[in-house]
Amino acid sequence: YAVDNGAKVINMSFGKSYSPHAKEVYNAFAYADSKGVLLVHAAGNDNKDVDTEPNFPTSMYEFQTSKLDHFLTIGASSRFKKDKLPATFSNYGKTGVDVFAPGVEIYSTLPGGNKYGKQDGTSMASPIVTGVAAILRTYYPSLSAKQVKTILEKSVYVPAASAPCLLPGNSSISTPFSRLSKTGGIVNAYNAVLLANSMGNK
Repeated sequence: YAVDNGAKVINMSFGKSYSPHAKEVYNAFAYADSKGVLLVHAAGNDNKDVDTEPNFPTSMYEFQTSKLDHFLTIGASSRFKKDKLPATFSNYGKTGVDVFAPGVEIYSTLPGGNKYGKQDGTSMASPIVTGVAAILRTYYPSLSAKQVKTILEKSVYVPAASAPCLLPGNSSISTPFSRLSKTGGIVNAYNAVLLANSMGNK
């Protein structure tokens, strides 16, 4: 429905450990992918490695016959530095998660009418990446979804490699932040716009 009504970027702040209609969901993803729509999905809040313990929906179904070119999975980072940079609840994965974004104490709307409050979750992080993608697709309409995805991945802020962080969900295991996602970084709107400009798109 969203694709057929002109959506160029779709935020997907939902997930679960089991998908009873996985092929139907994948077919919807493949349809959006074929139309050049960027899909942005929250990685999940179970502090698990989605490379070994999938969180659905995913861009890596076992029955897939082709790779989805326009799909991003987002982990949650915190406002804290060094060892507490990844949110303690965030899912992660060197293959299954593409990039992190702020997802702790995000001021947002709440149900109940004119209410606001701070929320945690990859469902807070995913809309941030979606928003940056929307900026790029609005101000640089000649960019394709694949180019926007590439820009988001290449323009991330990468923490110092010498500063390991605590593995989400574990207070005793340290790991480089770079091992928690494909890019090893956090989305950065400023860098993304600079990169889009450097590509000569107006």
